[in-house]
Amino acid sequence: MQAKDIMTTFVVSVAPNATAQQIAKLLLERRISAVPVIGEAGQLLGMVSEGDLMRRSENGTERHRSWWLGLLDAPEQVALDYIQSHGRYASDVMTRDIVSVGQEATLEEIADQLEKNRIKRMPVLRDGKVLGIVSRADLLHGLVARKTAPASTASDSEIRATAQAALEEAGLRSTFVTVVVSNGIVQLWGAVDSDAEKQVARIAAESVASARGVDNNIAVLPPNVRAAD
Repeated sequence: MQAKDIMTTFVVSVAPNATAQQIAKLLLERRISAVPVIGEAGQLLGMVSEGDLMRRSENGTERHRSWWLGLLDAPEQVALDYIQSHGRYASDVMTRDIVSVGQEATLEEIADQLEKNRIKRMPVLRDGKVLGIVSRADLLHGLVARKTAPASTASDSEIRATAQAALEEAGLRSTFVTVVVSNGIVQLWGAVDSDAEKQVARIAAESVASARGVDNNIAVLPPNVRAAD
């Protein structure tokens, strides 16, 4: 799956001259955490999020620095903070350094960007224009869609090879782990050093979309017989 498969194409946006109050009302009414700011030519100018509207002079939440801390702040930062808390329009308070993805971005790439930048949603762009918005909720929808997809017709040998590769990719020391597949069911046999490794084996096997199920028969070795590091 890619961004184009899960993104929301009906995008709620605002113009640069939308006021902070109008944007706050829109976020509450639509139950969203951010909106893109779109220029007259349809280009993305920035994003206004809940965080951009948290520190406002209207409700007394703007930052009040002590005089001695103010001496340590760069003049530019002081100016930017004032604009953020007192600016009236979207063009004043919006974030201009936008994190975005293209429509071909994978779900993994989207998740990485959302997590790395600690954001809840971001625009999907093509040629600088917004095609849609992808959010954490959209990733969950993608997960549900994957789980409800029709079962594949892969053979037992193909499922076994995929499961073995998944265990290896998960970093499991599989010297004493055997994978057997019968009628699409992955059976795990053998022994590992810890409950955590047993759980890793199960989770890795469950990641094989073509498998009908996982039967985890792996034993956990007692401390006195565990393999040396």
